[in-house]
Amino acid sequence: MNNIQFDNNRRLKHFISIEGLKRDFLLKILKVAQSFISSQDHKIRKVPLLRGKTVINLFFEPSTRTRTTFEIAAKRLSADVINFNINASSSSKGESLTDMLHNLEAMHCDMFVVRHASSGAAHFFAEHVSPDTHIVNAGDGCHEHPTQAMLDVLTIQQHKGDFAPLRVAIVGDILHSRVARSLIHALSTLGVMEIRAVGPKTLLPNNLENLGAHPYHNLHEGIRDVDVIVMLRLQRERMSSALLPSEHEYFQQFGMTQSLLEEAHPDAIVMHPGPINRGVEMTSSVADCPRSVILQQVSNGIAVRMAVMAIAMGVPLSVPEY
Repeated sequence: MNNIQFDNNRRLKHFISIEGLKRDFLLKILKVAQSFISSQDHKIRKVPLLRGKTVINLFFEPSTRTRTTFEIAAKRLSADVINFNINASSSSKGESLTDMLHNLEAMHCDMFVVRHASSGAAHFFAEHVSPDTHIVNAGDGCHEHPTQAMLDVLTIQQHKGDFAPLRVAIVGDILHSRVARSLIHALSTLGVMEIRAVGPKTLLPNNLENLGAHPYHNLHEGIRDVDVIVMLRLQRERMSSALLPSEHEYFQQFGMTQSLLEEAHPDAIVMHPGPINRGVEMTSSVADCPRSVILQQVSNGIAVRMAVMAIAMGVPLSVPEY
């Protein structure tokens, strides 16, 4: 699947998936993203790299945080941005996705940022756009959310430096989480010492070892001595489908509290892709504590998405052959 992400000169054309990407390429994205962050005040600088380009946010699922940070990122690169209203589009009247794409391309747009409920949707879009149009995956079904993974590892790098000695625990609904899948691929590629997948048996996939993660069904054991804790959002439909008994019982077994946090490494950081269900995935005291870097993740999302868009459309980049 990943070969479609690069052109014949091995330059990034679409950003669809973390799986299969090389370590040097991920580090390049992190380096470019960091270059957009001012060393003095940590604000995101505005640059003219995509002046004259048009980016369309094409979100088939509700989103506030991801769509907004993509919009800000494109504007910081000096691109023109259109947020396409799917509910008011012809697709709601029966127009096919390919027809909709080709009509939008006829308006001379350069990039689509796509979020869709179906796994593989971003790859489908990449296969059907013209050679001069770029696709960035903003989350497709249970498959991947690659820019979220990159902003997560950028945040980890800023706090921990070297990836090699780290133990990282990812806690929650890993079975259905595109965030977890992309993050496991990224952390494994970057060479972290250990990745722990922590959650109830009903919410952990069977192929975790193949992905490079070790399963834990006990939160105390799963976070013991780890350097990074990533809490995933619990989707309420998991309870209605009988995968979980109740929010209260989930919190009792897998919710993060201040006392539990003490079982991790003393300088462990706490992360969450958002939005947080306070009192379900974690207490407010954890979400707002000094070891929480959740708001920094949001800010880093702008820089990472700038890097991905700039590399795809404006920054020449060679990557190793696959």
